[in-house]
Amino acid sequence: MPLRTIDSLGNLAGKTVLVRCDFNVPLADGVITDDGRIRSSVPTIRYLLDAGAAVIAVSHLGRPEGVPDTQYSLAPISSRLGELLETSVLFATDTVGPDATARRAALTPGNVLVLENLRFDPRETSKVDSEREEFAALLLAGVDAFVSDGFGVVHRKQASVYEAARAVPSTAGLLVAAETEVLRRLTTDTQRPYTVVLGGSKVSDKLGVIEHLLPRIDRLLIGGGMLFTFLAAQGKSVGASLCEIDKIDTVVGYLAEAERRGVEIVLPTDVVVANRFAEDADHVTVDADAIETSPFGSAGIGLDIGPKTAAKFASLIESSKTVFWNGPMGVFEMEPFAAGTRAIADALTKVDGLGVVGGGDSAAAVRALGFSESSFGHISTGGGASLEFLEGKALPGLEALGW
Repeated sequence: MPLRTIDSLGNLAGKTVLVRCDFNVPLADGVITDDGRIRSSVPTIRYLLDAGAAVIAVSHLGRPEGVPDTQYSLAPISSRLGELLETSVLFATDTVGPDATARRAALTPGNVLVLENLRFDPRETSKVDSEREEFAALLLAGVDAFVSDGFGVVHRKQASVYEAARAVPSTAGLLVAAETEVLRRLTTDTQRPYTVVLGGSKVSDKLGVIEHLLPRIDRLLIGGGMLFTFLAAQGKSVGASLCEIDKIDTVVGYLAEAERRGVEIVLPTDVVVANRFAEDADHVTVDADAIETSPFGSAGIGLDIGPKTAAKFASLIESSKTVFWNGPMGVFEMEPFAAGTRAIADALTKVDGLGVVGGGDSAAAVRALGFSESSFGHISTGGGASLEFLEGKALPGLEALGW
């Protein structure tokens, strides 16, 4: 069945709509450091307001383990949402308690109400179906329709994602519809050459997507901390770099499978090695097969791909018609180890076709490094959800919407 979309709700004038957003943004001392996910929710909320609805926006933030915790309050998110919408946004200091109940009762068309963190209530993430159903019913009190617009959580079977969508008329929001269409194109309707770029710290986080995509792609470029497990699988020494020893045999299998299928796996030929994990660490660039010959010997830690690799990766990306990138090439938060990630991001802006930044740390990196979001074909808001989609897994939040 096709995904139900927001226009299927019909006339929304005077209706109250519950919107599941993904406001799980990074905070530092209560200050939002990256508001990308909040901005991504604005088009759907504006659509509903323009249609004459009252909007109740809900989300989680962090992992407060089912109890209220002020460091995970959505109060700063509510304030930022109001700035982006250029309207007053109401905030309830609880989720389904007396303050939320009173504010919901006073809602009128054109109003936006943000409820406190969903995960302050243990029923949101409960493993017991009846507890999630109970919480969803409370969230939906007085609500006429539900819109799922938090793509970053559609892979979770949680009350505000799954049960809420099944209890009242429900649709995908503009964001979830767009995300799903882009990922569908990456799995079933791709132009070639098709290049996938994977980075991040652990190869274990990417095993499923590698396995599922190998039959569908032309090239796989490997960077980030996970590259050292690949190098180790080729028998190379990696010093003190991150390496998942228990995954080496699996990686050996992927290398053989790629060769059998004619898929080019491109590994770094040079890396930036440091004497410690710190921005002011001493560092040098060495050949990828000679990490332990650096001045730091076996204590050397690989923290970025080298300039030759970055240039080669960039060339391969720019020559592709379809590119999916998930995971930074190095520790981009530290300027000496950000060059590889910056090069990949820059190359992706030059793709003559579909270039997708696959959410999570990759999305945070392009914003932190000063790239305009409009320069990319698509920036996903859901790293984990994007990967599970590309792995071919069923996503509960999409299944509840008819997918």
